[in-house]
Amino acid sequence: MPYNLVARINAATIPITPLTKSGLTAWLKTADRASAQWVQATGFTATPGEIAPIPAGDAGNRPGAKKGNAKTDSVTSGSIGRVLFGVSDKDHTSSGIWDYATLANKLAKGRYTLESEFTPDEATRAALGWALAQYRFDRYTKPKSRPTAELVWPAGADRGDVARQADGISLTRNLINTPAGDLGPAELAAEASALAKKHKARCTVIVGDKLLSQNYPAIHAVGRASAHAPRLIDIRWGRAKDPRITLVGKGVTFDSGGLDIKPAAGMLMMKKDMGGAAQVLGLASMIMDAGLRVRLRVLVPAVENAISGNAFHPMDILPTRKGITVEVGNTDAEGRLILCDALAEADAEKPALIVDFATLTGAARVALGAELPALFANDDAVASEYLSHGTTVADPLWRMPLWQPYNRMLDSKTADVSSTGSGGHGGAVTAALFLERFVSPDRPWMHIDLMAWNGSDRPGRPEGGEAMGIRALYGMLRTRYGSA
Repeated sequence: MPYNLVARINAATIPITPLTKSGLTAWLKTADRASAQWVQATGFTATPGEIAPIPAGDAGNRPGAKKGNAKTDSVTSGSIGRVLFGVSDKDHTSSGIWDYATLANKLAKGRYTLESEFTPDEATRAALGWALAQYRFDRYTKPKSRPTAELVWPAGADRGDVARQADGISLTRNLINTPAGDLGPAELAAEASALAKKHKARCTVIVGDKLLSQNYPAIHAVGRASAHAPRLIDIRWGRAKDPRITLVGKGVTFDSGGLDIKPAAGMLMMKKDMGGAAQVLGLASMIMDAGLRVRLRVLVPAVENAISGNAFHPMDILPTRKGITVEVGNTDAEGRLILCDALAEADAEKPALIVDFATLTGAARVALGAELPALFANDDAVASEYLSHGTTVADPLWRMPLWQPYNRMLDSKTADVSSTGSGGHGGAVTAALFLERFVSPDRPWMHIDLMAWNGSDRPGRPEGGEAMGIRALYGMLRTRYGSA
């Protein structure tokens, strides 16, 4: 079974008892004396993520085993009879998913089952946490053998939903983790096309100079210096009568900074600059697999920001699809330039909601750190709904203001707007304000400025490419629209 989740308990299955700190006190009062003494001797305190294996007294400790079975008793003698597992006080709500993500790497080889009264949502979150902990990016390495712990599906878990979310997140992580030498604009388009084919969606790609003839001049300008032609990836899926939802993802497969070239250290992680594209493709995978009642469109402007004789320059004035002229303040602020053409196209169809994801500004990381994406939105109700789902599923974001007075920083004397504006403050806000100009004021729109990367290992979130904000948005859309 995928993600080391299995269907059935057998005679060797070891029960796991999740306990909060207060729950441990109650458990010790009801446990047999030997088990209670053992747990106290190990110093187990039910700290979240802590485990306490208890030796098997007899086969009856195991679910599915029969007491008095001498053959089974001899097999299990000296083995683990039960595992106590510390969980948060709120283990069955937002934090539970990461509590259960710790289990996979802490348990010895074997088959385990969770003994707890889960609601269906709680069971699903526990299984998803376990599944996310199984992720490994091993495309370029020989798989390492390691003890395999299997978990019996928690009763009531939505197995299909666990699989689709884990698959979508794995797709996002894999795309971000793949080096730019193996994932340029063409390869990203191929991945999108394969995803569309899997779900019987339609995928079209506008490549190279055709971007000019079809009026995507800003995307072309940013990507034209690369040997790998720029392109606009366009996926359409769903029934025409359903509400239109359009996702836009920044697809800069590598960012040298252009003529405003980055230093070597600044380029080191720039394979992840297509993290926004990876988010929307992972999210689209979830939406299509679930069959949500939406008319989905996914737009990914895919470019490499390179340097050559025809690279765009600082202070160039670029036309855009919306007809707004843009003065280039810095060629290393290229993400907003490709997004503005894609957002203008998204807006033209008047969807019920537009959401863009982008690894856009260092300023957002300075404000909120690497683990918390910044959310900008022009609709308070939509933003609140999204944030609420983020809290529920432990996929948090933090709302930042579209502070209109800062629009003065984007003034240009030679164009309609500057891409970067003046002053060194509020960079995430001014970037969002720039993008807002390409969406109609009455169109619900959210912009997520994210890191798309884990700097270190955490339970269920290994170092490397990461999905951020897409489980929350999937939950919001599923609640809104349901499945067909």
